[in-house]
Amino acid sequence: MAAWLVAGLGNPGPAYANTRHNVGFMVADELARRAAGSFAAPRGMRADVCETRLTATGMGGIGADAERVVLIKPRTYMNDSGVAVAKASAFYKIAADHLVVIHDELDIDAHTLRLKKGGGDNGHNGLKSIRSSLGGGDFYRVRFGIGRPPGRQAPADYVLNQIPASLREDLALDVDRAADAVEALIREGLPAAQNRFNS
Repeated sequence: MAAWLVAGLGNPGPAYANTRHNVGFMVADELARRAAGSFAAPRGMRADVCETRLTATGMGGIGADAERVVLIKPRTYMNDSGVAVAKASAFYKIAADHLVVIHDELDIDAHTLRLKKGGGDNGHNGLKSIRSSLGGGDFYRVRFGIGRPPGRQAPADYVLNQIPASLREDLALDVDRAADAVEALIREGLPAAQNRFNS
């Protein structure tokens, strides 16, 4: 049974930890937490990696139905995410049809998820880098809506500024739901997961 590669996108380092651009990291962290796993930094991998399994009972389960799942958080900056994803794909021998990328999405309202396969990068530099490194975009995406910036705030400032403390409780619920969506996508397939989580 082919393994799955789940890449949460973000920027490394504490300065970016609580920013909207790092919601992919947050979802990957939640999946690792559910698996009682931890991230390590294998030499030459360009990503923090957590290897686990997913069963009907959830992340970290064991059994004949267990799907092998490799969670990664690129150690490159967002614009070079493709370097880390391509290295992990090659090392674990995982094709694009078993790749799930979790990323922030300006053009989707906050608290909204959209799951899809393929498509363009919609101006997202992380996706652009992955498409370039893999030679195509035919992978799964969990698009985590963050909405457009208020007023005249520049999109770059909006995605890279710290998320206000007043919004973090709602964010935690959104991260939890996105982690559920990743599990459903792997276990149940795209159409079933879309029916449950696309809003």
